[in-house]
Amino acid sequence: MADGETIESYVPARLDRMPWSRWHWLIVVSLGATWILDGLEVTLAGSLGGILTRHETLGLTDTQVGASATCYLAGAVIGALLFGYGTDRLGRKKLFFITVAVYLIATGLTAFSWNFVSYAFFRALTGAGIGGEYAAINSAIDELIPARVRGRVDLMINGSYWLGAALGAGATIFLLDPRRLPIWLGWRCAFGIGATLGLVIIFFRRWIPESPRWLMIHGRNQEAERIVGEVERRIVGSNSAGITDPGYSDAPPTRIRTRTHTPWHEIWDAIVHEHRRRSFLGLVLMLTQAFFYNAIFFTYALVLIRFYSVPAKDVGGYLLFFALGNMLGPFLLGHLFDTIGRKKMIAATYGLAGSLLALTGWLFHAGLLTAQTQTFAWTVIFFIASAAASSAYLTVSEIFPLEIRALAIAIFYAIGTLAGGVGAPTLFGWIIGTGSITALFIGYLVAAALMIFGALVEAWIGVPAERRSLEDVAAPLSSRNL
Repeated sequence: MADGETIESYVPARLDRMPWSRWHWLIVVSLGATWILDGLEVTLAGSLGGILTRHETLGLTDTQVGASATCYLAGAVIGALLFGYGTDRLGRKKLFFITVAVYLIATGLTAFSWNFVSYAFFRALTGAGIGGEYAAINSAIDELIPARVRGRVDLMINGSYWLGAALGAGATIFLLDPRRLPIWLGWRCAFGIGATLGLVIIFFRRWIPESPRWLMIHGRNQEAERIVGEVERRIVGSNSAGITDPGYSDAPPTRIRTRTHTPWHEIWDAIVHEHRRRSFLGLVLMLTQAFFYNAIFFTYALVLIRFYSVPAKDVGGYLLFFALGNMLGPFLLGHLFDTIGRKKMIAATYGLAGSLLALTGWLFHAGLLTAQTQTFAWTVIFFIASAAASSAYLTVSEIFPLEIRALAIAIFYAIGTLAGGVGAPTLFGWIIGTGSITALFIGYLVAAALMIFGALVEAWIGVPAERRSLEDVAAPLSSRNL
């Protein structure tokens, strides 16, 4: 089909009317494993930091351990932007194979690092693969999942990050025990886990098709129709012509003018001018949750060790409870984002998470908490905050047009990662280093205030995207003036 030809397509409507099936579960498992990998990577690297300073491993200094974490984050930012643009230009499927291949190779090579430079370089490559996955996978998931359950599925998949964190914490307890494996070998095997999971993910992704919505926009509507038809036949056999979910109401065809790519000036205009309110919303939601999360998570161990005298070897056990609360939040609250609605639930979870952190900070400052009750309080807070953080990714992936969806995700992920992943741990690490309980309390209040600000912005300009087609939430750029 030629570039610039005007067509009408029922591909989006047919995708939204499909009943839930084993095919959808395959998508969830094969694409959603990305966040398990991310959680595994971050937890492994954090747990191995102390081990890598020993002479029988890499003999890194504390400064080099911190610098390697910065390299990972820098790689994630660059990878998100580079692969995010590629996802919109070249397709979802092609890029989510490239990104997982980059991750797999890089994390495998990390296990063979021989000095700081090699370790930092391989960590940066690993981050690039993971950063690229965020854009490619979020785009593919939202474009393949029926509108009526898109919110809960997206939140559950993003929340699976914490399953990876729990796996990472459990794995390091075993792999770093010198009674089972020598120290010089255990840390290398830990990174081998990520490479092994990457191979499994590639195997599953072979059956995931290109996004029919992306094909439709790029002049390949016949291919899109064929993919949708095959899925319909797989779900209900020969009676695919009458396939309709009971909760679906008929939608009109999507009318577009096909294109091979979207010019940079149009991308700039859409994000900065046409959808500037939505850009502000996405920026606020991503930045505030990133700061909130990283302020607590990356200083979790320091607080337990410094203020509650918890032995470093016991921190992993506390982390498991923390990860459990984070994982259960999106799984148990996710369906409410489709029933009660996006604006109400996002505003409520952001506001409640901020308020609870402020309360917990006051209890901490008053000396009323122990290591156990502090962990319980954080577990409750992040049961709510995990759903809020996942909803930030959901929001950004829904509220921008199809042609720039992946790049928009990448841009706001990159900003959140830089501000939250670099700024928050640095600030809170310095505060904890001072040993001042009052200073840490003030830091918690700042993080809490940011989340409450996010709640207010969502209540003001949030987009009610629940149970609506993506094309209804944000009309494709290629449908203008048609």
